[in-house]
Amino acid sequence: MVTSRPFAQVDVFASGPISGNPVAVVLDARGLDDDQMAAFARWTNLSETTFVLPPTDVAADYRLRIFTPGGELPFAGHPTLGSAHAWLESGGRPRADVIVQECGAGLITIRRDGDRLAFAAPPLRRSGPVDADVLAEIRAALGLHPSDVVASNWVDNGPGWIGLMLTSGERVLEVRPDHAALGDHEVGLIGAYRGAGHDADYEVRAFAPGDGVPEDPVTGSLNAGFATWLRATGEIPARYVAAQGTAMGRAGRVFVDDDGTDIWVGGATVSTITGTVDL
Repeated sequence: MVTSRPFAQVDVFASGPISGNPVAVVLDARGLDDDQMAAFARWTNLSETTFVLPPTDVAADYRLRIFTPGGELPFAGHPTLGSAHAWLESGGRPRADVIVQECGAGLITIRRDGDRLAFAAPPLRRSGPVDADVLAEIRAALGLHPSDVVASNWVDNGPGWIGLMLTSGERVLEVRPDHAALGDHEVGLIGAYRGAGHDADYEVRAFAPGDGVPEDPVTGSLNAGFATWLRATGEIPARYVAAQGTAMGRAGRVFVDDDGTDIWVGGATVSTITGTVDL
């Protein structure tokens, strides 16, 4: 039976009107099965579509399921922030000073940080060196020389990211990927800006063609993975701003803050569409 359900589309990590990464949020997904959720995610054709459900963990405020056009993810960053924003706007009331989301990766804490929302980066599911053959495939698909890559590591906190640190933010923007050659590899790039003239400290890009997302505009999970990896090695500061989306004509901004206990990944969240959807 078709049911009219509250719905929102939220722009996440925005720096102005329609400048971030949109997420579609079905705010009452009770009664929907896996196939219906997957079909709607394919129909929206956004990088992620989420479905809000009652929690099964007493510590959580709500449960979230996250779908790409290619399948379900245990965790993703911009859907987490966008869904929390939509849940609050629709009348959701957290039980404590923070919001607690239940998802496939466990419990995710979200805090209100002024006019932004930020999530505490979950632990990496997989870290460590990338196999040399896999790294060579990725470099070839991205048109990179070995000298372009300063460091590489698994930064998988749910979506399966492999992270590459390049020589500069400018080099990150120059990359023109061969998505077919990249295959099922989910790859993120980060590079530092040096000198004046930039309103961000780093440039980030994300490629996940195997999930039906050739390039993700602004990616919370990847930025969280980079922060977890590079903070541990001392290669990035405790607080910084990452730009993402310039290569796609967006202007996303991700704010990272390591408070000594948690790494918080946040940004602006703005509802662009609200109403109902018949599912």
